Amino acid sequence: MVSPAKPGSVPAVVAIAERDATAATYGLRGGTLSPVETLAQSISAVAPTVTPFVTIPLVFALSGNGTWLAYLLAMGGILLVAWCVGRFARYSTSPGSLYSYAAMILPPWLGCVAAWSLLLAYVGTSACNIAAFYHYANLMRGDASGHLGSTLLMAAVVGGVPMWICWRDVKISARLMLLIEAVSVTFIVVVLLLVLLRHGLHGDTDQLHLRGVTAGSFRTGLVLAMFSFVGFESATTLGSEARNPLKSIPRAVILSSILAGAFFTACAYTEVLGSRMAGVDLGTSNAPMHVLANVGGVPVLGILINIGALVSLFAGILACTTAAARVLLLMAHNGIVHGSLRGTDARHETPTLAIIVSGLAAFLPVAILTARGEGGLDIYGWIGTLATYGFIVTYALVCFALPRYLRDHHGVVNTATRIIPWLGCTAMMLGLIANLYPVPTGPYGKLPYIYLAYLSVALVWFPFRSRRDGPARIAA
Repeated sequence: MVSPAKPGSVPAVVAIAERDATAATYGLRGGTLSPVETLAQSISAVAPTVTPFVTIPLVFALSGNGTWLAYLLAMGGILLVAWCVGRFARYSTSPGSLYSYAAMILPPWLGCVAAWSLLLAYVGTSACNIAAFYHYANLMRGDASGHLGSTLLMAAVVGGVPMWICWRDVKISARLMLLIEAVSVTFIVVVLLLVLLRHGLHGDTDQLHLRGVTAGSFRTGLVLAMFSFVGFESATTLGSEARNPLKSIPRAVILSSILAGAFFTACAYTEVLGSRMAGVDLGTSNAPMHVLANVGGVPVLGILINIGALVSLFAGILACTTAAARVLLLMAHNGIVHGSLRGTDARHETPTLAIIVSGLAAFLPVAILTARGEGGLDIYGWIGTLATYGFIVTYALVCFALPRYLRDHHGVVNTATRIIPWLGCTAMMLGLIANLYPVPTGPYGKLPYIYLAYLSVALVWFPFRSRRDGPARIAA
């Protein structure tokens, strides 16, 4: 049932305040991004080309012939969260993205948790993409010439160039990300179709019958598959810069989830099929798309896709730096971090200092671990896991906050608003538990404590900033 707000009622007053907040640009270039360019932000943060290159083989090692089903179910869980995010985005937009949604409803300390968790998620994703980029770039360079480049220099370049693009112009950034992903995904789709045509119109019975799949390993693979989607919501960080944001952003969030889910499921099914046709173990393959290109009879596309995966990693760094800087900008406006981070460049209308801080925060952990001799894939796994904690916690908080937000602020109460948010929150919490139990071995077993320590410092810092600057001003 929908109860419309009457003039002078609390929901009406809140709606007016939200429209005012939506109109605010926070010094950013308002209304500059088209709906397609807004969609590009979410697509690039997901980095779809990277999943068939890196993540699907990892999921296959756990879920085997159930890999395609793991991605199909993961898409269902993510769509629950996307529905909740889209509902928030229909009423209110700001650079703070999911943080501002949660902070409008939840107690201040939970709003703080959402802010710092989302910032960690974007910065961490940018960092692990930097590590993956130099790892695979060195593999490709070694195969081509037998020589390896300086990993530290490569990390500095691939981390620094996106910072410059983010500072220069968000529109250039969005167009570049869109072009990068469109070309890469097109190459992959061509290879998938060629492999399916070579196999014939009959299905792969081993996959369709889930032969050899066990419940325990499938559950772990399902969680990993879900993490391929993180970043789908990052279009919400463009609330001040998107054209007609109350329509374009919800569409971008939902559409990126559906497109990514369909693409990942098709890739998972075809990669398992093509690897079996080639007699290659997908779970241990370093170049799965190159194998599929050979099966499809177009080996040159395998090389192009490998290059495309590197470029997609670059686009992911660019998208996550863009998102992190805007979350940091709103945190500064709300008094959670130092006020100097709220400044924007007068000419380019981009958050200069927030971009620098976000970029350095992504680069420095990679540089330190690289200097200690750690491998790129290890760094990718460690920092990526920390980022995953940030995403899951923020997604769960947003789902948890939505029913009260719709009921109290807009008088919207119906079956969907009662059930879907709780399903989304439950799915995220189960994903978090499955990622923590059984307790991982080695460095992964320490990561939950690092995340908790990070949040503890943030929660101690929050009241200190509040006493110094006054109560945090949560912008809707």
